[in-house]
Amino acid sequence: MSRLLDQPSGGMTYAAAGVSIEQGDHAVERIREAVDSTKRAEVLGGIGGFAGLFALNTKKMKEPVLVASADGVGTKLEVARQVGRYDTVGIDLVAMLVDDLACVGAEPLFLLDYVAVGALDPHRLEELVGGIAAGCRIANTALLGGETAEHGGVMGPDDLDVAGFAVGVVERGRELGPHRVHKGDVLLGFASPGLRSNGYSLARKVLITSDASLSEPSYDGSSRTLGDELLIPSVIYSPAITALHKKLGAGLRAAAHITGGGILGNVGRILPPTRDAVIHMESFETPEIFFEIQRRGQVSADEMVRVFNCGLGMVVAIDADDTDSAIEVARATGLTVSVVGHVRSGSGSVILS
Repeated sequence: MSRLLDQPSGGMTYAAAGVSIEQGDHAVERIREAVDSTKRAEVLGGIGGFAGLFALNTKKMKEPVLVASADGVGTKLEVARQVGRYDTVGIDLVAMLVDDLACVGAEPLFLLDYVAVGALDPHRLEELVGGIAAGCRIANTALLGGETAEHGGVMGPDDLDVAGFAVGVVERGRELGPHRVHKGDVLLGFASPGLRSNGYSLARKVLITSDASLSEPSYDGSSRTLGDELLIPSVIYSPAITALHKKLGAGLRAAAHITGGGILGNVGRILPPTRDAVIHMESFETPEIFFEIQRRGQVSADEMVRVFNCGLGMVVAIDADDTDSAIEVARATGLTVSVVGHVRSGSGSVILS
């Protein structure tokens, strides 16, 4: 201490600058149980260290390939802030990460989160991380660690943002993707009961017209408020995709996570340049909230399928001979799935009929 100036007490402190070390320590204790609930056998140690440790079991695969993804929740967080509920957006974060891993055939292993706040509220953080932990348990993914940053003086006291980073593993040569897609393959669609975490800038612009909007019915005849409708958590599809991969092997060709870019942009990502995907829009249910966005904002059908999932959260291409088996496996995981289209010769386009 002799090298520091001997200043009198009562001067500027870290807390006065907007960062509370005590609140940070309290927050860690409040989330410890939630984090521990996500542990897998490969996790070494617990939270509080400088980094998380995960013992990769290389004996299960001849040539394991690590797969990584990064994402956030977007402006859905603003809806959570306005409603004052953060229990579902953590599930959304997990879904955005692990379902991207599933699209290349990877089993998700662990996840890290990053939360930035203007002022640390331990209760709010506990609610958010509790949702992340709930999502991790669904996906059988360890919440290995994370960071909470208090940006006093830069972010407003009520401001919050969250991002995540996930790692999975797949056997080399078993990666899903366009290289496996063939003419005649069947497209299966997994239902999404809500918007997931995409298109919220447009949805908020159209639907939230006053402070009272979020407390009103989401549409005529709905028993849910608009706030509850917009905070429906994303379905996590990765367990179903992992189960399909194990059951079908090469019969599972590719998977498209319908996020930013909507049905058109994302299904197009699984097509080779000599194939088209034909999707029958009447073959799956579109939740009413999507029609309400169209009505209130006069949003065209073309714009909707470029932005939103419109009721399809995940689309997979499979060998046509495996259709019945794939539907049985998918439904056994508790998800709603149906045949929504097929693959034909073409030029890499998605055709909606």
